[in-house]
Amino acid sequence: MGKVLYIILQCTWGIFQTFLGFVIFLLHYKSKHYSYHGSIVTVWKSKTSLSLGLFVFVTSEPFFAKKFEGQISVAELSNRLLVHEYGHTVQSLILGPLYLFVIGIPSTLWGFLGGRKRRDEQIPYGAFFTEKWANSLGEQVTGEKSIENLVLE
Repeated sequence: MGKVLYIILQCTWGIFQTFLGFVIFLLHYKSKHYSYHGSIVTVWKSKTSLSLGLFVFVTSEPFFAKKFEGQISVAELSNRLLVHEYGHTVQSLILGPLYLFVIGIPSTLWGFLGGRKRRDEQIPYGAFFTEKWANSLGEQVTGEKSIENLVLE
């Protein structure tokens, strides 16, 4: 899919999440921004990452990086996280106005409420359907590796 078609679809079919992403983008306009496969990526100081339509917000310091020290570089981990978040933008293209209900809310709950359970039981972040699907789509579209089955705390 071409970048122009990607942008048009995110701004029409994915308008709700793209609008929310635009609002957050404006709040972080002084942060570093760049393009990634048609999406607009913002590197922010939050410890978490987020995808809303055309906009991807990635952490400048993955909070789980220390756990993988010596195994995966922070740069590689950050890129894998970007591939995962880009997968969420593809979900937005597929689901359109249903994205926030089918992916956004469940994914946010898994990220914030499931942390202790994932850590205690060593459950990979990608075990939840929204995340597994985002990993798969991100890898298919970009040809790069995602966070796959890493156990993130």
